[in-house]
Amino acid sequence: MENEIINRVANSKLKVIDLEDFYPNGKRVLFDISDWLLEGLVLREKEFRAFVSAHNWSQYQDCYMALHCSTDAIVPDWAYMLISIELQNYSKLAIAGTLENLESILYAEIISNLDVSEYKDSPVIIKGCSHKPVPTNALVLLSQKLKPIAKSIMFGEACSSVPLFKKK
Repeated sequence: MENEIINRVANSKLKVIDLEDFYPNGKRVLFDISDWLLEGLVLREKEFRAFVSAHNWSQYQDCYMALHCSTDAIVPDWAYMLISIELQNYSKLAIAGTLENLESILYAEIISNLDVSEYKDSPVIIKGCSHKPVPTNALVLLSQKLKPIAKSIMFGEACSSVPLFKKK
């Protein structure tokens, strides 16, 4: 028994949060409106509305949508609003911005609704490595949510964590 390997991390009071566990499933789509602009730069309202009206929005059923323009066009806010209204019956969420903005908004909502009471007065590690896109903003929001209740907050893995906060 003297050579038995003991997992001290598993036996400790240390609690690990892996934001990847909360990753919302669903296809992400970056929707570029530049094809609906004259020469990719000028939005003509009548033509734009015709494109929006004729488009098959059902193909985005249960998708997460990031609406953007890949050119330097100045796109009025109402254009994104008009598309989002069409997507409302199909997509899970539509935002104006990049896929990174989309992930950040998704995680902001998740963290806002996250019950962190189980971490009260506990040492907590926010896991750093993930295979799914967990935005830095999500890590920031989670650390701020945990600070008032956790005994300590670390980032990374149990074997090599970076201390961020410790109650005095």
